[in-house]
Amino acid sequence: MATAFDEQGRLAEEETVHLMRHLVANGSDGLVLAGTTGEASTLTDAEKRRIWALGVAECRGTATVIAGTGSNDTAHSVHLTEQATELGVDAVLLVTPYYNKPNRRGLIAHFRAVAGATDRPVIIYNIPSRCVIDLPNDLLRELAEIPNVTAVKQARFDDMEPIEGLDLLAGNDEVLAEVLDMGGTGGILVASHLVGDEMRRMIDEPSERGRITEEIAGVVEAMALTSNPIPLKAALNLLGHRVGSPRLPLVPASDEEVDTIRAALERHGLLSTV
Repeated sequence: MATAFDEQGRLAEEETVHLMRHLVANGSDGLVLAGTTGEASTLTDAEKRRIWALGVAECRGTATVIAGTGSNDTAHSVHLTEQATELGVDAVLLVTPYYNKPNRRGLIAHFRAVAGATDRPVIIYNIPSRCVIDLPNDLLRELAEIPNVTAVKQARFDDMEPIEGLDLLAGNDEVLAEVLDMGGTGGILVASHLVGDEMRRMIDEPSERGRITEEIAGVVEAMALTSNPIPLKAALNLLGHRVGSPRLPLVPASDEEVDTIRAALERHGLLSTV
């Protein structure tokens, strides 16, 4: 889920809760809070804790709350995971450690240490385009042996396959149908902020996946116009969700980018052309 900021760049709690309600009412089973789309890298620990607390209070009994607690610092990830668990989240999402490029033994030790800090399900987040390193399938099979590691958010495009013991979740919007067809259980997505009901139908109505994929392709493509969540925040603002601008080093969408995003929303019937 995107994180809403006010005009001064501070956490906008009321709009954040409104967005939670919008997503749950429009196809989402749950929310990932303080993930990539939520600009976790520029959120303070206090802001993350507040967002998780808002999510637990708002979604208890209606949607799953998943806390993004991963980082490239194992001790920090352990600390965040402990705090998220105390707040009552349902699961945690752990991104592959980025920048410092741990080797295979380091990756296993990292995920074991952080998973050991909680009794909640752990979702591993494999996104080589942002983290430099990839988790090959044989390593995912080894990580699946950690008792509470239960799923992988797979954000690579090649060599995707189901891993015994792990739910497979699409990490890229455009491969949702492909992941579902190979036995995946869902996705952690961006365009679901905008076309969540249609993406939900792709899960519930397998025979419609191809058609829906084609219908939402323009919106999905617009969300990849530049770095996430720049296009998403522009789209949400156009649709009346006051989520504000991204935090530096991300910058708001340019006028040209906003025009492209607006056109995609209009073509899909999400915005009036009048």
